[in-house]
Amino acid sequence: MSLSIDLIDETNQLSEKEMDEMNALLNYAAAYEKVESESELSITIVSSEKIREINKEYRNKDAVTDVISFAMEEMGEGEMELVGLDMPRILGDIIISVERAKEQAEEYGHSFTRELGFLAVHGFLHLLGYDHETKEDEIEMFSRQKVILDEFGLQR
Repeated sequence: MSLSIDLIDETNQLSEKEMDEMNALLNYAAAYEKVESESELSITIVSSEKIREINKEYRNKDAVTDVISFAMEEMGEGEMELVGLDMPRILGDIIISVERAKEQAEEYGHSFTRELGFLAVHGFLHLLGYDHETKEDEIEMFSRQKVILDEFGLQR
């Protein structure tokens, strides 16, 4: 079982080991969530300035954030679902600010790898339809994140 992950580091700040770890973690999360093999997603590592531009353009929030997800499976107004086509499931895009990940790792007192993993899993769960709009949803999503990260070996 494996995901098809298009991992792009626009900042050139991640090591090959960090990129491999993120790939392995998301495949672990996909197995945990029983996501179909060969499902596709992209992860782009960007600067704080770039994620701020994206946040402003797509979410009308003129602020730096740590992670943004764009789920492909959420139907927009006027969109039609394609059914019966033998195509891989396309989950969507995850965008992570490398600077925010470094700042938050320091702030929370854990490794950059742990924070990067947290943000990747957080974004991944959003692609699968989880959110944290209500207290119940937040408890469910954050407990799933914790189990995935802990079992993978990225405890706080």
